[in-house]
Amino acid sequence: MNFWKSFSASLLAIAVGIGLFVFIFIAMIGGLVSLFETEQPAVAKQSILCIDLAEDIIDAPMTSPLGSFDATNMTFFEPITIMEALAAIESAATDDNIKGICIKIDGAGIVSAANIEELREAIERFKLSGKFVVAYDDSYTQSEYYLASVADQVWLNPEGSLEWSGVGMSLMFYKGLMDKLDIKVEVFRPTDCKYKSGVEPFILTKMSEANRVQMQNLVESMWNSICDDVAASRDISVEELKRYAKDLSITLPEDALNAHLIDAIAYEDELSTLYDTYGVKRNSEHLHSMVTLGEYVSMTNIAPLRAAVGNDTMIKSADKPLVAIIYADGEIVDGNVYMDGYVYGTRLAAELRQARLSDETKAVVLRVNSPGGSALASEVAWREMELLQQEKPVVVSMGSMAASGGYYISVPADYIIADNLTLTGSIGVFGVLFNLEDTFKNKLGITTDSAATSPSAGGMNMMRALTSKERKSIERSIDRVYATFTGHVAEGRNMPIEEVLNIAEGRVWSGSEAIECGLVDALGGLNEAVAKALELADIQSNYALYEFTAPLTPFEEWLDSIGMLYAKSWGIDYNIHGELIRDIIGKNPYIVNNNGIQALVAGDMKINL
Repeated sequence: MNFWKSFSASLLAIAVGIGLFVFIFIAMIGGLVSLFETEQPAVAKQSILCIDLAEDIIDAPMTSPLGSFDATNMTFFEPITIMEALAAIESAATDDNIKGICIKIDGAGIVSAANIEELREAIERFKLSGKFVVAYDDSYTQSEYYLASVADQVWLNPEGSLEWSGVGMSLMFYKGLMDKLDIKVEVFRPTDCKYKSGVEPFILTKMSEANRVQMQNLVESMWNSICDDVAASRDISVEELKRYAKDLSITLPEDALNAHLIDAIAYEDELSTLYDTYGVKRNSEHLHSMVTLGEYVSMTNIAPLRAAVGNDTMIKSADKPLVAIIYADGEIVDGNVYMDGYVYGTRLAAELRQARLSDETKAVVLRVNSPGGSALASEVAWREMELLQQEKPVVVSMGSMAASGGYYISVPADYIIADNLTLTGSIGVFGVLFNLEDTFKNKLGITTDSAATSPSAGGMNMMRALTSKERKSIERSIDRVYATFTGHVAEGRNMPIEEVLNIAEGRVWSGSEAIECGLVDALGGLNEAVAKALELADIQSNYALYEFTAPLTPFEEWLDSIGMLYAKSWGIDYNIHGELIRDIIGKNPYIVNNNGIQALVAGDMKINL
């Protein structure tokens, strides 16, 4: 019996090894083939640019070679950055081969609400060229319809549906889990930070009254922005749109047509007749030429210059003024390493410093898409932002979230621009410590003991309760960091500290609300931020944009050389199977190690558009 068990295990291991080898071999062959591919053709005449939300549109360019791999067709792909997408739409407006845009919602890629807003604004500008925009989908979610509503014609499948129900926001609470595991939670926040809700999931089973007020205001502000945009595009009153959502009266395609949310109920193949009315000729196969957004980015070669941090050869060889695009995309953590989805404070500071020391760089746009994180890492990056702003114009462009530490690093900028749907503010800090003494004792039968020269020797740890002096020490640190944070805001935004304290308290604001309370200067996206940076630097024309990206390791360079850059990690899909892990641990690293005071919004805040 043991022989057969060992034999079966060995056979399985060999099979897995062979399978992995074959997988890697096929991937390498595919990468090698890509090296010998001929240059991509130019866009065909009479083409239509297809904007498909199945394509990932992200804030910052990915640099990890374990990035994006589609196992269904064994291909590697590079997500499109929002800057590339906006530039592609702008380029299409003047491209004689592009006759119009088709917004075809054909999947569920990674596209944030704020990025949808920026795409929508770019398409609005595209329409000024006189070219057409149409939209088609078998079924529209609310966020998909928000983008589609900008089109001249919106069509829907006869058996499809259109979701129109309002904006919601949800939080996950872990107090019940803490109680079941006998975990005692110690939370710290300034007494006047009642809206700083990052601690609430561990000590409450539902939102506090203060948190409920801010969340309600947030969703109403975002809903107002969406309804205003849709009302303007579809010539429907905001009141009617809100009534449709309240009554859930938009269910069937006929409902949407009667409410003037769409223009026609038809099948996708019938779009050909619509294209004919816009004067688009069919090719020899009686089909209209379509080019997807990702293909168009590649075909037209409109991607900005990208320069690896620490290697500024391309920068110094530039023969025109440069505007640097630097990204703070993800949770802010301590350190100087690089990983997609995280902002390492020391590394971001180094990028800002390089831009400051580069004579060729005349202005900087910092794109912030972050819920915050480590207060110390935020301070490190803030200092370099302060030094940079003293020498060169700095503009912050806020993505879907630039809150807490994300706002902390933004305040030295000369100008801050946010989308209507940006979540920002959350000026406040907190700390969370977990006492696992009873968990180990009652659940596992494990106890600890120690000898020490003083009660706090060896530092605070999760295997004992805090002493009163330790608690007081932490409270002093929390108050100091909050005072520093609010002081930075007062200085950076040129506001009296009393005014800052009134709008701080850890409260989260939407972009449109942040305008009213002075936290941001204007509404808009990345395009508007670049335009403002050019204005502040007095650059009229003949400039170049470049993006900072992290340098590749030697192994990553080898992968890149065989065309494997952006290969997806093999195994479990972390985006799907790891959601709960990410919510509890990935976005709350202080659970695993008590690594300091956090300037972070609630890690598992979900916005449902």
